[in-house]
Amino acid sequence: MPQHPSFSLSVLGAGAWGTGIACQIASHQPVLLWGRDAALMRRLQAERVNATYLPEVSLPPPLQPTADLDAALRHAAGPQGILLLAVPVAGLRATAQAVRIFNADKPLGARVQRLLWLCKGFEQGSGLLPHAVLDAVFAGLDVSPAMGALSGPSFAVEVARGLPVALTLASTDAALRESAVAALHHGAMRIYATPDVIGVEVGGAVKNVLAIATGVSDGMGLGHNARAALVTRGLAELSRLGVALGGQAETFMGLSGLGDLVLTATGDLSRNRRVGLALAQGQSLQRIVSTLGHVAEGVHTARTALKLARSHRVAMPITEAVSRLLDGKLTPQQALGGLLQRQPRDE
Repeated sequence: MPQHPSFSLSVLGAGAWGTGIACQIASHQPVLLWGRDAALMRRLQAERVNATYLPEVSLPPPLQPTADLDAALRHAAGPQGILLLAVPVAGLRATAQAVRIFNADKPLGARVQRLLWLCKGFEQGSGLLPHAVLDAVFAGLDVSPAMGALSGPSFAVEVARGLPVALTLASTDAALRESAVAALHHGAMRIYATPDVIGVEVGGAVKNVLAIATGVSDGMGLGHNARAALVTRGLAELSRLGVALGGQAETFMGLSGLGDLVLTATGDLSRNRRVGLALAQGQSLQRIVSTLGHVAEGVHTARTALKLARSHRVAMPITEAVSRLLDGKLTPQQALGGLLQRQPRDE
């Protein structure tokens, strides 16, 4: 696919994933990486490594760290700009509001015109998926940015190292899909496009809950057969909820459904899987979360996914067991024991 070096990209969010995707982009074009912690960004500039979130990888020369949000937004503005929001779901609304404020007093040609979000999960409190959060933030504008989700099976450290990865670009805007794929698809990073934003978002969110379940199973020593059953039946749960919310069934057999679920449920780098492993060892959720040092979205997603499942009358027994386990209402043994005692049914 022909490359478009004239695209100008900025990544907002200097955590592991933001740093990883910025490193990957920097393998073929310059990119600005913004972080809100000015001291951290100064260390990145001086040491050329994100020792806090991604110490394994040196930052390539085309990656420029900055704590200047206005500079990062200006860099990604205009007809050739693309802005990537790599903040957690908890920070999405505030970051998007900063983009709206930046755009407010600018002529169209100087605004952020293309925006991709990389976070996975539901907003706490509102229960909204990322696209709905952004729709709310940009509501009422004469012209909103073209927006889409970038998701799929991707551990940050492997992406940063330039190892092969395949991601899904989801947007209802065909022009955005084309331009974003042209800007990001290169070398070891393959980008597949789809208009199914909801399906991609639900897949990316709920797989984190299921990864906690497989972590519990593995931590209890229940074996590979049990893990395979949880992944398979978990995919069925994820698909049922996704379709009920408006996603397309075939999306859940792709990268942002099955692919992301397999990676997160089985990969040793998965934070959500590590939560499950630690729960099986009897550790408290509070201690687990504080020890991780990174966001494990499945902890917050479980309750929201279960609430949505109940409101749409969708059966999600694995998600329910994980939610009750996280709430301290079940032990790991009771949670998985209850799943094993369920009545037989047709697949």
